Amino acid sequence: MTLALSQITLSEAEVEAKLKRLETWASDFDALMVRLAPRFKRRELRERVKEYVQGLLSSAERKNSWQIAEQLGKPTPYGIQHLLGRAQWDADLVRDDLQTYVNEALGDPEAVFVIDETGFLKKGDHSAGVQPQYSGTGNGVENCQVGVFLGYAAANGYTLIDRELYLPQSWIDEPERCAQAGIPKDASFAIKPVLAQRMLGRAFAAGIPGSWVTGDEVYGRDAALRQWLESRHQAYVLTTWSKENVGRDALSMRIEELAVSWPAEEWQRLSCGTGTKGERYFDWTCMLINSPEGCDWSHWALVRRGIEHPEDWNYFLVFAPPGTSLQTMVQVAGQRWTIEVCFESAKGEVGLDEYEARSWSGWYRHMTLALIAQAFLTVTRTNAAKKGISTVAHSQHHPAQKSNGLAVCP
Repeated sequence: MTLALSQITLSEAEVEAKLKRLETWASDFDALMVRLAPRFKRRELRERVKEYVQGLLSSAERKNSWQIAEQLGKPTPYGIQHLLGRAQWDADLVRDDLQTYVNEALGDPEAVFVIDETGFLKKGDHSAGVQPQYSGTGNGVENCQVGVFLGYAAANGYTLIDRELYLPQSWIDEPERCAQAGIPKDASFAIKPVLAQRMLGRAFAAGIPGSWVTGDEVYGRDAALRQWLESRHQAYVLTTWSKENVGRDALSMRIEELAVSWPAEEWQRLSCGTGTKGERYFDWTCMLINSPEGCDWSHWALVRRGIEHPEDWNYFLVFAPPGTSLQTMVQVAGQRWTIEVCFESAKGEVGLDEYEARSWSGWYRHMTLALIAQAFLTVTRTNAAKKGISTVAHSQHHPAQKSNGLAVCP
């Protein structure tokens, strides 16, 4: 009997602790909504924004307008559709608030900015920017929209902090089609590295701290993006292709040719970070390559070789202060993985890909509010970890409880 009573007491204590955590999370959520409130002039609109983000954080199986409305007890989704469509508010100003929020909670001078794109599969041809194009989300070329995103990988967590919709040239060539999708008249074609540069420029201007930029081959092969980063003395580790021409002393060669000529003793087996299956070990080496005359930082070719599959080689271009260690480069290269995790969690937890808006502004509005929801989850987890609480905020893979309209897993 004594044992049973102690178990009951312990259970009550656990319940009380969980309730306190739920109250804290609800309070933190309310504080975030207060931060955003000045961007929405009407009280009714402020309430709809709060409800929509609550819906994105809820346990709804899908995060479209109908299911969010149902989750919130609304008879129709018209309020949500109005929020994403005709209501008057500026998604870019909300994005600025998002970046301030993330900076305050996660800001880290050693953080890594990560650039990448993801696809959103669509039916039909009315959604802004949609066309058959390559999407890693699907199986090659799919009818989809493509968004370019900026991730922020800090010591205490990582999340998405900016977004740009890729607008193919085929859309620019059809002004009437653009007008029907609400695309601004001054919109012009921009390749993905240019969209990435815009987002990085905004993050730098906002004072978000970070030491490095990383991204895949789409961005690493773009000389203009690399030169822009170098002009700012912004260190980077960017993936490139095997045929990238590099110079070493008086020689010019492909990066793959330089790599195979490197002495075997120069390779080191290093981990580029912890993945879902533990430490991610590869064989690595780096080689100094020529820098432009007058440049006071160094350029390297960084190469990764598989262990189980030694025929798999990956190549990177590095720009950083002299004396930067191979271990540091490897760790930065490994941070590119964080944006894949961000995409997976944002799609799985806050409905990043489950929107119904077809218009240009609708896309930006949904993406911005979904990024707000994801950042809230990231900050909540970070704060819980600091307090030694073993918990995660709502995930579709866990049962959820509600508090103040939020679904969280205690």
